[in-house]
Amino acid sequence: MGEIRHSVGEVRDFGIEAGPFEGTYESLRGFECPRWFRDAKLGIWAHWGPQSVPMYGDWYARNIYIEGSDQYRFHWRTYGHPSKVGFKDIVGRWKAERFDPEALMDLYVAAGAKYFVAQAAHHDNFDNWDSKHHRWNAAAMGPKKDIVGLWAAAARKRGLRFGVTEHLGATFKWFAVNKGCDQSGPYAGVPYDGSDPDYEDFYLPNRGEVREGWYTRSPWWHRRWFERVRDVIDQHQPDLLYSDGDVPFGDVGLNIVAHLYNTSVKAHGANEAVYNQKNADPTVHPIGVLDIERGVEPQAVPYVWQTDTCVGGWFYDRRRVYKTPRQVVEMLVDIVSKNGNLLLNLPQRPDGTLDDECVHIARRMAAWIAVNGEGIYGTRPWKTACEGPTAPEGGKFKESEIPWTAEDYRFTAKGDTVYAFLMKWPDVGRATIQSLASHKGPKVAAVCLLGRDEKLQFEQTDMGLTVRLPAEPTCDYAHCLRVDC
Repeated sequence: MGEIRHSVGEVRDFGIEAGPFEGTYESLRGFECPRWFRDAKLGIWAHWGPQSVPMYGDWYARNIYIEGSDQYRFHWRTYGHPSKVGFKDIVGRWKAERFDPEALMDLYVAAGAKYFVAQAAHHDNFDNWDSKHHRWNAAAMGPKKDIVGLWAAAARKRGLRFGVTEHLGATFKWFAVNKGCDQSGPYAGVPYDGSDPDYEDFYLPNRGEVREGWYTRSPWWHRRWFERVRDVIDQHQPDLLYSDGDVPFGDVGLNIVAHLYNTSVKAHGANEAVYNQKNADPTVHPIGVLDIERGVEPQAVPYVWQTDTCVGGWFYDRRRVYKTPRQVVEMLVDIVSKNGNLLLNLPQRPDGTLDDECVHIARRMAAWIAVNGEGIYGTRPWKTACEGPTAPEGGKFKESEIPWTAEDYRFTAKGDTVYAFLMKWPDVGRATIQSLASHKGPKVAAVCLLGRDEKLQFEQTDMGLTVRLPAEPTCDYAHCLRVDC
């Protein structure tokens, strides 16, 4: 691993890769977002693991131990009561028998992904790689495959940047419900299988922990978290690491970020890795890229950021209604115009396949990207990001479909070229863009609609840039005018 550096406080005996970054906010504020991430704009995420087995939604490993919950009832009626059949038994049912990372990656590349992110470990305390510190891992049981390694190889073979997500920080508290028991019914007072000492390495010594706050104060768990996250970094050299929450555990988490960046410096000569920081003000602690779960920034910001979201539920859920391809594309355009990236999860079934609806979404994305990718990749925010009366609400967990109007535009730029996305195709045969009025914007030399070669007629006045549109658009939604200045 190279020269070992030791830090102070809780982690004084933890080693990180030597390099320019230390595990402090002061040092990590030297982070600069690498160009590849700024140019990429779109990533695909495989939020996939043993919780996909029941095909009954997110947080399954926790909720089966909450008496009366929907997933508790489903689990009892389908597999058996959690005092007898618990999440450890679901792990054994995950086989990933039809998992084809090569074919999936081809689909994701066609859909426009420039980076790919694999879930390394969720809150369920199961590692999706050949973990050196935890026997409950995908290489040793369940699929008996290094899922993260297979994803990494397929992504890098196609020139994509590769990242991993870890959700382990919250696990010690999140999973403590497995120590409970029913309060009523035929199993009242019978402990759930999480109390079985033979499985404590999976269910954890977390009796008495409660969900007040996201992270435990247990130094034992801090060490376990550090060792496992450092292990996945060392084995797979990710270009991106996402933590589901604030930087975990103070100095412990800061040292992981330093290790990620120093490992990248060692491999590339400069840091090309990104740490996704959630629930933090990026202007106060700019040690990585802000991630907003299922939400967006309300307006353009000077720092680079990312939305992570899913077309349905985080884990496969047979009950969920999916986003439409139109909504996904319109989210992408709005996000990119405001200096953001979109990281999109297409939920996999337990065998590793996508359902027909997810494949359809990916293919419609591919058709749109083939026409409009020029206005997305490698662009930067224009001086104006948005025009028109309609805007998504900012903040996490706010992503309703937007009723765009023909007066709504989103802008990106590349050199002297402005890309103006029409969020709704106008019925009147022309588009008028006030932000490109002669007294506001640069002098326009030529306009075309991406997907067509011919130049369009236009007039630039103090009222705006009015463009005569062709009779038929070149795609189904979010049509893009290239404006050369």
